[in-house]
Parts: sequence; structure tokens; C-alpha cells
Amino acid sequence: MSLPSPTLPTPDRATHPLSAGVCPIVLQAGALTLSALVARPATPPRATVVALHGGGMSAGYFDGQAHPDLSLLVLGARLGYTVVAVDRPGYGLSAADLPRGQALSEQATTLRTALVHLGRRYDTGAGVFLLGHSFGGMLALTYAASDEASPSRLELLGLDVSGVGRDYITPPDAVADPLGQRTTQRHWGPLRCYPPDTFREAKVMVAPLPERERAEAARWPQRFTATTGRVRVPARMTFAEHERWWRHGDEDIAGLPAQFTAAPSFEVGRQPGSGHNVSLGWTARTYHLRAFAFFDECLARRTTTASAVTAR
Repeated sequence: MSLPSPTLPTPDRATHPLSAGVCPIVLQAGALTLSALVARPATPPRATVVALHGGGMSAGYFDGQAHPDLSLLVLGARLGYTVVAVDRPGYGLSAADLPRGQALSEQATTLRTALVHLGRRYDTGAGVFLLGHSFGGMLALTYAASDEASPSRLELLGLDVSGVGRDYITPPDAVADPLGQRTTQRHWGPLRCYPPDTFREAKVMVAPLPERERAEAARWPQRFTATTGRVRVPARMTFAEHERWWRHGDEDIAGLPAQFTAAPSFEVGRQPGSGHNVSLGWTARTYHLRAFAFFDECLARRTTTASAVTAR
């Protein structure tokens, strides 16, 4: 079966079908209730990966149903991680309480409170990695930039973001209509990058874009340098080959390491054969494996550093 016409589906309130081993949960963030999906390993987790979806999507983005290899949650659990895909503030169960959404700084605060609740409910292993896509990548970077030590907080170990960069290819005002037909090709790229039925399956993961996110996305290029300069954990950015929202030429990428001045390590990856929604395409598994390999390396360096300190 071929992919249907490249028209982004309208929001659908139907329940998202879940892969085996993936369960819905709720997280409390003060007075707010956030919906989420979780997949847990059979043994105690090495760490926990918190996945943050992009604008106009939902947590189901990380449990794609168009092909068995798409689900980040399933793969992560098999590799020994607990994976939690959160409906960001203004989506899922919190949409009614936040019809206009939240600013990035507010979302970071809400997420931090929700992760405290997560840590009380589940074994989170060594700590938390953030994996963010598009607007969720902006949130991951904002969270890391504002992360402060506290007795109740889960340790942030590193982050991986995709579908986000520093400078837009298109004018920022075009972001204000991400669900419109005129921006479908920018959001998805070539249809050949996605398995059959991708757009039909995507109907249940599409959600209205909160008004405040539109304004936040337009301001992101002005905030990028100040945000990335405060990230103090290992960081990785991935650009899809057919990314059409963000500039990712050789010169653009060459300048990115200098933006992460406080990070102990930083790397940039390219994902061949992928459109903007990298976690829903044919190369999703490859991208996810690379992200988990990066997390593995972060844990290995952390263990080596801790052993060296202990030996002194």
C-alpha cells in the first residue's frame, strides 16, 4: 500500500494503539497532571530516557505503529533503559488546563516537577537522559540550561535532540502554521522516507499546537546561543538528511560546537534517508540506536570518572 497524499491528518481523539510492553501512566506536576507512556526493562534499568515530542504531536510519536522497528520505547526497554514519553504541558491530559500551552521556561519547571514524581514512582537507574524532537528538543535544551542541583531532583546525565537547530531555513512566521498543508513537506520531507500507512497511523498522535508554542518557536533563534551556552551535560544533535526547517549545511554544523561552551562533550550527527520526523521514518531504528549508543557512552564515562575519584 502506498502512502496517501501528503496532507497532514487532522487531530483525532482516538486512543493511540500501543506496542507490547508500553503502558500509559500519569505524572503529577503540582496541580497539573501529565499523561505519558512508559516501557520498562525486565531487569533494573541502567537509566531512564525521557522523550519529548515536537509541536503538534503527542507522546505516541515515540511509539510509532506503521512498522515494528519504529518504537523508541520498545527498543529502549530491550536495551536496559526505562523510557518515558511525556505529553508535554498543553497536550494530552493537561490540554484542558493549559489551552494556550506554556512558555519553554514554564515547561522546563513543569517537567522538572513531573520527573520528581517519576523518581518516587519508578526505579530510574543512574539518572535521566532527555531525548527531544523539534519543539521537544528546544525544551530539552532549555531544561538542561536551567538544571540546578536539589535534593529531590533526578540527575540529568545527557541529552540528544533532533529536528531542531539554530537558524530557520524558512522565516520564523511560517512556524505559526505547522499543521497547515503548505508546511507538510517541511515537516515530513520526501514520503519515501516513511513506511506505508505512516500518515494514517499518525492521525492519533497529532494534536493542536498551543498558541504560546508558536510564539516561543519564532523566538528560538534569538535564544539559542544563551540556552546552549548553559548546558552542562554531554549533548548530541542530529539533523535529518531532508531536514527542511533548519539550516544544517557544513558551515552551520561547524559552528555548533562553539555554542556548547559549558558542555563536557558535544557531537553532531547526520541521519541519511530521513525527513524531519526522524522517529517515524525507515531510519528510525538506526537513529534510536545511535542515541542509545551515545547514552551508553555517557554512562561509561560517568562510571570511569567515579572509579577514578574513588581510587584517589
